[in-house]
Amino acid sequence: MRNTINITKALSDENRVRALMMLRNGELCVCQLIKMLGLAPSTVSKHMAVLYQAGLVNARKEGRWNYYQLSGEDAPEYVLEAIKWVQNATAKDKQIVADKKQVKRVCKIDKDKLCTCYKKVKLKDNKSTIQNRK
Repeated sequence: MRNTINITKALSDENRVRALMMLRNGELCVCQLIKMLGLAPSTVSKHMAVLYQAGLVNARKEGRWNYYQLSGEDAPEYVLEAIKWVQNATAKDKQIVADKKQVKRVCKIDKDKLCTCYKKVKLKDNKSTIQNRK
């Protein structure tokens, strides 16, 4: 039952479903997901952790980047069925269709430049937080 709860929890959020469907055509860096979802890095990381815990995505770290991809054929059948169901259920959704086009655009952006952008934002946010505490 825990597996079912984790999957339904993971699929109960629009941004997590969007992120899951963004991974349809292959692996993405977390910076690419941040760019496409338009959310804070910490929020995207939390969403991806929920998807990972449910077994819907695989994760790997390479240097300073975290990468995610849909769980593969070695995943349990119930995970593959859940992914297939979401793909079928959202195939004609306007947001998912728009996201598919956006994935292609974002994948053309150099990851070094993209990730550096978010590191600068994070540093600025930390400085603002420190200054507000004074």
